[in-house]
Amino acid sequence: MTSVQIAPFTPYPVQFSRYDSPINLKFSLKTPVQFLPSFSTAAKYQHTHHSNPTNPVQSSPKTKISIQSNPKSKTLQTETSVQPNSRNKTRRQEDGIPTEDIQIIAKFKSRYNYIRVLEVSRKVDHPLAGSRLLLLDDPGNIHSISFSHKLLTNTYFDVFATLPPILPPGPVAILGFGAGSAARLILELYQNGRVHGWELDPSVIAVGRKYFGLERLERDFSDRLFIYIGNALSLESYVRDGFSGILVDLFSKGSVIPELQDPNTWEEFTRCLRKGGRIMVNVGGRCVEAEDKRRDGAVVMQDTLKAMHQVFGDNLFVLSLGSQNDDSTIALTGELPDLDAWKSVVPRSLRFYMDMWTPYSS
Repeated sequence: MTSVQIAPFTPYPVQFSRYDSPINLKFSLKTPVQFLPSFSTAAKYQHTHHSNPTNPVQSSPKTKISIQSNPKSKTLQTETSVQPNSRNKTRRQEDGIPTEDIQIIAKFKSRYNYIRVLEVSRKVDHPLAGSRLLLLDDPGNIHSISFSHKLLTNTYFDVFATLPPILPPGPVAILGFGAGSAARLILELYQNGRVHGWELDPSVIAVGRKYFGLERLERDFSDRLFIYIGNALSLESYVRDGFSGILVDLFSKGSVIPELQDPNTWEEFTRCLRKGGRIMVNVGGRCVEAEDKRRDGAVVMQDTLKAMHQVFGDNLFVLSLGSQNDDSTIALTGELPDLDAWKSVVPRSLRFYMDMWTPYSS
């Protein structure tokens, strides 16, 4: 295990959750909801950044959900990942949320996505209580989550938030920005954190600004947050001095995009990194439900990891969230840092993730 330089952590008053287990964001809404409000946007499709907050940016899928109509059920069925050493003293996520505790506050189709914004009552006894969820695609994949009463999410976005301390100085690129869940964590937790985010669907950024506090985030961190509309795969054309790290969360129609199963894509991303830079990736897994049934989540995950392995070799590590039959996986490139040093510079509630990394084995 090789020791690498670890950046110091600036304490932030993080509010911790009584739910210790990471949430695998996948559920199906069984009871149809009628009279849903629509949300129209006059978003313009153009390259932009945060200095013009009226110009929305685009999105790519993040966390996965499916929505199905079944009038016999009166709960929002969900699934969660429970770690062996976690306490499970409250209602489990798969126990479901009563539909009266769910409000759909936006529902419309953009050029690229079928967009829905859900709000979960804070009164419900459930890991998602007090959250807003951004759902995209026909299967209803969750791409962003924010809570009204805490910063951390108990999802893979929290794993993304552990990356900055093990990076060299410099900005972080987020490919698949969504409504800004990963960016919010990085900007709030790290005083020197700088984020450049790419999204494809301008309507998703418009939704992020209206419903997920993205407009406030852009205002509060105007010198550290930059959002661009466009294809994240053309990242190299934007790079001058390179990024210290890249977070990759690129999905289309409920599946990890096919380009990530091509080693050439990862070669191109490495050319955008500074010396010592790293890439952390949401590669999906069995929990991912694609619109195309031929795009099996587990198979796509393995094909993505194989493509990465061709480029990064033994410097590829994986972290699995969820159950063995319904997992979701995060990948990390570079030599594994000293785990104790890494733990010392992240919030206490994130430290258990350090012990979950294992070498990738094909």
